[in-house]
Amino acid sequence: MATIKVFLTVNGIKYELDLEEKETLLEVLRDRLHLTGTKNACAYGACGACTIVMNGEAVRSCLMKPEKFNGKEIITIEGISNGHDLHPIQEAFIKAGAIQCGFCTPGFIMSLYALFNNNLKATDEEIKNVLEKHICRCTGYEFIWDAAKLAQKMLQEKL
Repeated sequence: MATIKVFLTVNGIKYELDLEEKETLLEVLRDRLHLTGTKNACAYGACGACTIVMNGEAVRSCLMKPEKFNGKEIITIEGISNGHDLHPIQEAFIKAGAIQCGFCTPGFIMSLYALFNNNLKATDEEIKNVLEKHICRCTGYEFIWDAAKLAQKMLQEKL
């Protein structure tokens, strides 16, 4: 199988990797860079557990082949906290009780991170649109909704 040289920045660190053409960004993050916060659930882009932020937009890493992420800026769940200080979205999920098993949580958080970085005044409809693209089998969506609204409020108060 052919390999391709890929350059990317993940959580502020530059990488140069020789990858198989069929490797996904999800596989690169988890298996090569050992960033296991990005989860592998469905492997075909339906559940949202593998969501990361690429060049400011939330994307499904399980669908991204090297030609799509070469030269891109990637942020994973590991990249949004500041050491032991959690990002306000992470704090909001804890405060709202939106974490049960936690498997889907990084994907929800990364989608909200992209949304609020692009539009901190997102409407309820815009927030719902982001959340509807994810599947959670444990908490139910009310707590996740509460966490999203709390996160938005916390971020607005930091301005």
